[in-house]
Amino acid sequence: MGHAARLMGTFPFPFAQPHITSALARRPRRAFRDPTPMPSLSQILEEHPPVLLLDAASTRIQAGLLSSGSPPQWRSSDEEAGVGVFRCLEDLGVEIDRIGAFAFCDGPGSILGIRTTAMALRMWAVLKPRPMYAYCSLAVVAQALARPDLAVIADARRGAWHHYTLESGLRRVAAADLAGEQVMPENFRHWAPLPEGVPTTSYRLESLLALPTVAQADLFRSVQDPDAFLHEEPAYATWSPQIHRAP
Repeated sequence: MGHAARLMGTFPFPFAQPHITSALARRPRRAFRDPTPMPSLSQILEEHPPVLLLDAASTRIQAGLLSSGSPPQWRSSDEEAGVGVFRCLEDLGVEIDRIGAFAFCDGPGSILGIRTTAMALRMWAVLKPRPMYAYCSLAVVAQALARPDLAVIADARRGAWHHYTLESGLRRVAAADLAGEQVMPENFRHWAPLPEGVPTTSYRLESLLALPTVAQADLFRSVQDPDAFLHEEPAYATWSPQIHRAP
C-alpha cells in the first residue's frame, strides 16, 4: 500500500476511484458568497488543535501542520496534486486520526488540485467527522499586503479574471475592465497574458499565515461538503425529449 493509500485510510489512491471523483463533481455546491460569520485561523487553532491545512490552488502544493502550542510545520511539492498533496502529508508524518480540524483553499486556483484536496477531506470526514474550514487564496494575499486600493487577480478563463480587493471582496471581471494597480500570486496558472505591468507576489503560506494581520483576520468559512468555490450556482439548459420520427 502506497503513501497516498495509507493517508486516505481504507481508501486507495484517489484516481483509482473514478466513481468517487464523478460523484464529487456532481454534488450540489454552495455559492462562494456566504454571509455566515467567519472565524480566524487563530481562533480555529485555539478551539481545534492540531489543524491540518492543505492548499493545492497553485502549481506548488503546500501543507501545514499547525498547533497553538508548538511551531508550525510546513512542506511543499511541485508534483501534480494527486501525488503532491499526499507527498507533503507523508513528509510531515501526519496521523489523520489525531487531527482536530482541517483547513483548505477552495479557490480561486487549480480546479483539479482543489478537488483532489476536497475529495481527501470528504473521505477523512467519513472515517471521523471533524470541523472543516475553507479560505480564499486571493483574500489571504490581499490581507497580507494590507492595501485597500490594490487588487489581487487570477485567471478565470474565457476572457475573465478573478478580482479581489479588501474593499470589494471577490468578483469576476472581464479583462477589458481590469484597472488600477494589480498583482497576481506566484505559481498561479494563467492562460491569458497577464495585463501589462502586473507583477507576481508571494504565495508562500508559511510566511503569509504567520503575519498577525492574516492569522487574526476572519478569512475562514465553516464547510460541510468541501469543493471548489463558485461565483454563483451553475444554470443548466433543459429540453423536452421527443421521439425521433423519419420525415
